[in-house]
Amino acid sequence: MIKKYREEIDGLRGLAVLGVIFYHAEILIINTTLFPGGFLGVDIFLVVSGFLITRIISNEYLNNNNFIFKDFYERRFRRLVPALLIVIIFSTLFAYFILLPNQFIYYLKSAFSSIFFFSNFFFHYTGEAYGQSILTTIPLLHTWSLSLEEQFYILYPAFLILIFTYGKNRINTFLIIFFLISLGFALLINKNHGSFNFYMLPSRGWEFILGALLAINEDKKVFTFNISTKSFLSFLGLSFILYSFVFFNDVSHHPGYKTILPVFGTALIIFNAHSKNYINIILSNKVLKKLGLISYSLYLWHHPIFSF
Repeated sequence: MIKKYREEIDGLRGLAVLGVIFYHAEILIINTTLFPGGFLGVDIFLVVSGFLITRIISNEYLNNNNFIFKDFYERRFRRLVPALLIVIIFSTLFAYFILLPNQFIYYLKSAFSSIFFFSNFFFHYTGEAYGQSILTTIPLLHTWSLSLEEQFYILYPAFLILIFTYGKNRINTFLIIFFLISLGFALLINKNHGSFNFYMLPSRGWEFILGALLAINEDKKVFTFNISTKSFLSFLGLSFILYSFVFFNDVSHHPGYKTILPVFGTALIIFNAHSKNYINIILSNKVLKKLGLISYSLYLWHHPIFSF
């Protein structure tokens, strides 16, 4: 069965990229930073990515009883790499003329790690704490999340197809187990190993997996809520996200307990969507939807522009 287009998903992506852009812009109003929790937009992206990628894989496998890994990776490559290369080329030109020699050398190393999708490792092992010096001499710091997503895209399809092949009836069980392991790991290490916790897939996997669970159960009547209840839960989800953007301001122990709020807020919106839901209508408006459709480009370009 072909899955229908979900307009509110693009609206969520639009909201997420706005949060990240405002966070990096560091706009002050009466000595108060606007959207200090906007960095949590990345967490929304991770849930949405887990949802959409699981949709794509399960749809192809269940409809064709086959999954062609080569085609999947080619599509991901065409989606991600050309735009990233263009940003890196332009950034390198500016970096050559603007940065000091030692800064430029560091920049080149970060560019190399970004191209091959291991910049999260690079920034972690060079001691680059996210949230510090965001807009000074590290124009490609934001590529850590692209590397994280690409690592998920590389590993996850084989994992999911393996479950479909040998444990299809227990797929929710497997996903819940991995979700709990990853979340528990993130909560366990977030105070003493903050950099690893922030940058690495083992402590971020639960966000992807939550999206995967939503996709697997999208057409199943796991919970039967009436329209009013679904609308309320969606409102609650959006409230969680906006509250987090406005009032969270500590990236040092992230992901942690507070991260659960916007992540589950995203899940509430995705899971309780329906055509008469007023939160759906808000997220499906032309502006947010358009921002969602170009969110990857906006995310790629905004940070180098602000940084330079």
